[in-house]
Amino acid sequence: KKINAKLPSGQKPYRLPTEAEWEYAARGGGKAVLFGNGKNIIDPKEINFNGSADYKKSYSVAGEYRQKTVPVGSLNSPNALGLHDMSGNVWEWCSDWYGAYPAGSQTNPTGPASGSYRVFRGGSWYVYPRYCRVAYRFGGTPDYRYSSVGFRLARTK
Repeated sequence: KKINAKLPSGQKPYRLPTEAEWEYAARGGGKAVLFGNGKNIIDPKEINFNGSADYKKSYSVAGEYRQKTVPVGSLNSPNALGLHDMSGNVWEWCSDWYGAYPAGSQTNPTGPASGSYRVFRGGSWYVYPRYCRVAYRFGGTPDYRYSSVGFRLARTK
């Protein structure tokens, strides 16, 4: 709200992305990849997560566990949309309420109209590889605060 209050009249406001927008962005434009670096393997040299143990050797490399956030873009190249750190570093808030996915395929779905938990996506420095997959979702109360949770702003064209 503070940022939007400073925008010139007529400019579109900033907001949290919907869960569908976040996943599209994390996949670099909808590509079929497991992680936000555009790959199907997670390596602690490229993504900030808890690399202290292998999850599945087929898509995880054990290694460093930094135990904190790192500057955006310091570990990897941007994905196909120019975005950094879509997996790991911090969980990212989405605007949707957490709930069951609707049945069947949908284009740009939105979450429930209300709820107790908001969606986080992307995993963080604190979690194991499986939680950093672009398809993984988690929820927290709107007042939840922790050093492994952050946000990424979106803007409607």
